[in-house]
Amino acid sequence: MARKSKLTQAAVKIGTAIGKADRTAHQIAKAGLAAKDELADIAAQINTLKRHLLKTKKRLQRALK
Repeated sequence: MARKSKLTQAAVKIGTAIGKADRTAHQIAKAGLAAKDELADIAAQINTLKRHLLKTKKRLQRALK
């Protein structure tokens, strides 16, 4: 049975490390994209609530006159 050379063993370790780093980077990017989408949804909800508040404020001011 042939033995693996030290160069082959080092290449395997490097490939493994690169693969793990790549997988982690993809997971972080996926999480960042999800957070970005959630933030956009929250911003849209805030804008909607702001418009409702302005309408309610105008109605209240008219009612108090």
